[in-house]
Amino acid sequence: MALLTAMIKTLMAALLALAALVPPGQAASFMMKRGLNLDQWTTWPGEDKWGDRRAILPYPEWRKFLNDDDLKALKSAGFDFLRMPVDPSPFLSGETLALRDELYASVLASVRMINRAGLKVIVDLHLIPSGSSRKIGMGEVMDDPQMFDAYVEMVRKMARTLADEDPRHVAFEPMNEPVIDCDADGTGLWPERQQKLFAAARSSATRLTLILTGACYSNAASLAKIDPKAIPDANIIWTFHSYDPFLLTHQGATWAGDFIPYVTGLPYPLSAVPRAQLDAALDTIRARIKAEAPWARQSGLLAYLDEQVAGLDTDQKLRETMEAPFTRVEAWAKANGIKPENITLGEFGMIRQEYGNAYVMPAEYRAAYVRDMIARAEAHGFAWSIWSYGGAFGIIDSFDGDKAEPDVMDAIRSLH
Repeated sequence: MALLTAMIKTLMAALLALAALVPPGQAASFMMKRGLNLDQWTTWPGEDKWGDRRAILPYPEWRKFLNDDDLKALKSAGFDFLRMPVDPSPFLSGETLALRDELYASVLASVRMINRAGLKVIVDLHLIPSGSSRKIGMGEVMDDPQMFDAYVEMVRKMARTLADEDPRHVAFEPMNEPVIDCDADGTGLWPERQQKLFAAARSSATRLTLILTGACYSNAASLAKIDPKAIPDANIIWTFHSYDPFLLTHQGATWAGDFIPYVTGLPYPLSAVPRAQLDAALDTIRARIKAEAPWARQSGLLAYLDEQVAGLDTDQKLRETMEAPFTRVEAWAKANGIKPENITLGEFGMIRQEYGNAYVMPAEYRAAYVRDMIARAEAHGFAWSIWSYGGAFGIIDSFDGDKAEPDVMDAIRSLH
């Protein structure tokens, strides 16, 4: 009997030692399939007003526009989760010091509101560029070591705020689309920074699934450079974003470089209209470049337009362009033993109308693009979340309370 007792004690000690080596969460506790990104609304006042409770709360800002019935309608439409962008800048601004605890509490209340509607939620810390009305954005966080350290601490506190929520219904994404390592060779700054963000989140939230990503706007090629074994935790879902082909998905977007603002009027796919009609649309774009672009850039922009169109002007070329990110991520996942259900296409979509631009992308092109992207994601076994509820890419709202055309939502409802 004494021998048996000793053996049991030895076995228990071995099991405890083994448990100490096992990272928290041996499988992703959060499962998702079909999702929608809530908006990154930025209609609140400038940073100098962020200390005003009436201006900044409730938080995130969608709480001022959407109610329980709006969320339940998303559940009825076939979504099972929402990706909820949270702008981190107010948590890093001195203007909000007196309201900081209320901001965290308001994020938690927003999470619970979504869960009450029967939807799971990813809390997505979603930095945007700084500008005239805000001092802190992605550039400052990535370029200033002290600001990055402050961001890490904010991640730790947000994870602590969420830590006691049901891990089947809440997940946490420490940073959206890191703008780093976008040079040709990918200098490799992101893996170490992501490990710091992961460690901060995991130390505070031991049970929640964490959503991690690659560098350079979360593109597929950057995810494929990540070594997931450097983060020894199985309770991870990996995300990538794809808006390919950018020429078609971002038409007229004034913030997307110095080429795409001149591009409007192209169909999806390019073969959707007779060649003569496509040529006329391209001639209009060329004329706009010649009339409006800086003289020194015109020849380069015109050549780039021709190059981009040549890469998409057959249905086969278009399919190859759109499929490439999925096959790259799938190969990386297989090589690293990551199951398809632990991969998500965190953002995709097609612009409806750029702010202040009269051109509206025909709804049938947007619906066709969304259907094709969903089909690809689901064929690979990946979850997906479309961008976004409203605004320039809105599939439900457009601007100023107006509604978007129903075509995209009809396509999603048809998936039932």
